Amino acid sequence: MTVTEESGGRLNAFAKEPQIEVINPKTSYNNRFQPLILVGSILLIGIIGFYLIIK
Repeated sequence: MTVTEESGGRLNAFAKEPQIEVINPKTSYNNRFQPLILVGSILLIGIIGFYLIIK
């Protein structure tokens, strides 16, 4: 911990900050759910299209 002394004689302590960790934007969580979102979108479009054809 870094300690500095101000002009008035007061001590000011600064905490040591942790090292920054860069996170990869493409995680396995996104990779697993991407096909599920695609299939769900196609299914939703199909249901709406089927409803409009029957109507």
